Amino acid sequence: MILYLHGFASSPQSLKARQLQARMHQRGLGRHFAAPQLPVSPAAAIALAETLIARATAPVTLVGSSLGGHYATWLAERHDLRAVVVNPAVLAHLSLDRYLGTKTHYHSGESFEFTRDHMAEMAALTVPAISHPKRYWLLAEQGDEVLDYRQAVDLYRGARQTVLAGGDHSFTRWEDYLDEVIDFAVLES
Repeated sequence: MILYLHGFASSPQSLKARQLQARMHQRGLGRHFAAPQLPVSPAAAIALAETLIARATAPVTLVGSSLGGHYATWLAERHDLRAVVVNPAVLAHLSLDRYLGTKTHYHSGESFEFTRDHMAEMAALTVPAISHPKRYWLLAEQGDEVLDYRQAVDLYRGARQTVLAGGDHSFTRWEDYLDEVIDFAVLES
């Protein structure tokens, strides 16, 4: 099963989530995909993901984009899971500081408040080093205008890494890797 964790202010309606879900359906694996709407609170987002992991009837692989990559890393370490992290927020409690205040969800237009309490929750989820690099696959583009890809390269040292020149924070070549992500998640677990 793939548990997709979206990024900050995003949703299961993100292009990456929809493309991955569609490809899984095309391959007859649609029932092995989940992409919940994550709460703004990092603690609540982790609690929701852990509930879904506990209920899963098949091995879970996490796929996390940006902030979802931060969450996926923490969950993979805690539950001994595999994870694909896409332009992940490695130092999320630091890199999101500029987002404090009232924000808007990209897909719903709904407003939400991102607070210092949320930052503290996020800091508690920081993984200083991964314990089993072989469980991870880093997908990063050097042109990411939001996060420094070099932090991810460092954190996921020893893991499978696909680091591409150019691109941006959305990971522009996502569609090129859908089948490999599914194979890593479903066939290799």
